[in-house]
Amino acid sequence: MTPSHRPAPFLLAALCLAVLVAVGLLPSGPARAQNLFAPVILVNDSAITRYELQQRARMLTLFRAPGDPAQLAREQLIEERIKLEVANGMGISLSEDALRTGIEEFAGRAGMNAEQLIAALAQSGVSEQSLIDFVRAGVTWREVTAARFAGRVSVSQEEIDRATRALSGGASVRVLLSEIVLPVTSVEDAEDKQRLAARIATANSEGAFARFAHQHSAAPTAGRGGRLGWQAVSDLPQALRQVALGLAPGEVSEPLPVEGGLALIYMRDIREGAVPKPEYSAIEYASYYIPGGRSEQALSHAAGVRARVDTCDDLYGVAQDQPPEVLDRVSKAPEDIPADIAAELALLDPGESSTRLTRSNGQTLMFLMLCGRTPKLDDEQPSIENLTNFIRNQRIQSLADGYLQQLLAEARIVEP
Repeated sequence: MTPSHRPAPFLLAALCLAVLVAVGLLPSGPARAQNLFAPVILVNDSAITRYELQQRARMLTLFRAPGDPAQLAREQLIEERIKLEVANGMGISLSEDALRTGIEEFAGRAGMNAEQLIAALAQSGVSEQSLIDFVRAGVTWREVTAARFAGRVSVSQEEIDRATRALSGGASVRVLLSEIVLPVTSVEDAEDKQRLAARIATANSEGAFARFAHQHSAAPTAGRGGRLGWQAVSDLPQALRQVALGLAPGEVSEPLPVEGGLALIYMRDIREGAVPKPEYSAIEYASYYIPGGRSEQALSHAAGVRARVDTCDDLYGVAQDQPPEVLDRVSKAPEDIPADIAAELALLDPGESSTRLTRSNGQTLMFLMLCGRTPKLDDEQPSIENLTNFIRNQRIQSLADGYLQQLLAEARIVEP
């Protein structure tokens, strides 16, 4: 029989023990070595060892995470076991490239690359594998929540337009909110309040949120269930505007750090008031050219086009197999649009059309359709794409948090 070149199990254990003693993670001694890798928490069918708890607590201390590192390590590792169990059940696994990208992304938040972060943690006794496990769980859960909830979350054009107008000062958007403020008096208290805030964030009705407010809120509104009156979005603090506009009626925000505690808001209702004359950075429109000017035949053709299209995109089907010059779709700054076209567009909403203009000395009828208008935003305001992603991600996160709380309630968690 060919001798095996794999080290015997006792040799591997001895090597591991020697390394651990060398970096000061535990004192020498067989009893301590045996206990270090023994399960101390069982989550369904998965074990968490004392070594993992020590590593995570040390890493959280280095990251200056708020609260008790040992307690937070315990909570994180339990949640991560559940998250990975769900991922396995859905057939979701992280590729090495995705994992490496996740580590680079995480390191970038600290102004480092992956190698620098790994080296910095190693100097303080945190292994590369502990960092990998931490990042793997986070990125995998992001994949799980996207797969499970992204298809259920939609952001309507009306919501995007309303949020954009509100942030740009182009509309008087008012919100009806309820609030809860949880005071944090100490590092130890912070952990309890974080857990309470996570429970409040799963409130699925105004009544449930109000009960939490009565019991726990330190705000003056606690006696009336946290209810605030109508207020303009523009009157809210800058950091709260996007959060409020990202909520649909009946939704609760993520816990928000405030001076001396945490705050949560519940969206009861939202209304848009009178809209002042807006300013636009660009106006997109399409022109479909029909020969015959304002003849009965040309106007009949235009009426047929109108019956077939709802958006500018539909005009591509109308112009199919025709010369490319019959359809012109452009996006221009208002000052660059010809005066007669600008006057017509001012009368239209997106998707509406006009046949009052002609070209070629009246020989060509212009079927003019407004595609959309882009509000002018201040440099400090988010782009429309970022605002859309913010609203969508906030809703996915809310669903994911509720789902995780359900999984935690159903899990078998045993501490031998």
